[in-house]
Amino acid sequence: MFITFEGIEGCGKTTQIALLAEWLTTRTGQAPVLTREPGGCPIANQVRGILLDSANHAMTGRTELFLYAAARAQHVAEVIRPALEAGKIVLCDRYSDATIAYQGYGRGLPLSMIMELDTLATEGTIPDLTLLLDFAPQTGLERACQRNAAAKGPDEGRFEQEALTFHQRVRDGYLCLAKENPRFCIVDATGTKEVVAERIRTAVARHLDMRVP
Repeated sequence: MFITFEGIEGCGKTTQIALLAEWLTTRTGQAPVLTREPGGCPIANQVRGILLDSANHAMTGRTELFLYAAARAQHVAEVIRPALEAGKIVLCDRYSDATIAYQGYGRGLPLSMIMELDTLATEGTIPDLTLLLDFAPQTGLERACQRNAAAKGPDEGRFEQEALTFHQRVRDGYLCLAKENPRFCIVDATGTKEVVAERIRTAVARHLDMRVP
């Protein structure tokens, strides 16, 4: 089972994916593989550093796209596919849909080019379920900027430097993808983290045919 989390900056994906991992471990007796993009393995993590560093403001949209594809190809080959072949549940913070939303709807790159490149990178590895945490762009951006200001570690705020209109286009892109693809489940990301976590558990339990306690 391959489950991905998607959404704009500051929607709470990182918090919610960790909570779902804990719940699945309790319910199934097996800890899921928890990973993220860009990154997830040493080589892809190095690419992540380039992609998210706010100093790299001169990066073109195509360069950004190719770097995401390269990181994903390594991530799929090294982490995602081996885990799925071993019968494990994989939870991934962002995946291919993020590239369509950000580089396609956000940057305006041709969707056909993005999808063709992504097919090469993933070799057909597609999520079984995608949880889209829907959230207001302005509130999410404010939350993400506060998080980055308080973070200790590498600078990963390049996308937070984009205008609000960019993030609105990304959200619109996600909603278009969700409307077109039945593997999407839109989750209202407003409310406390416990309330949002319950919504996510309900959606996942339905997909796995499990009963939520």
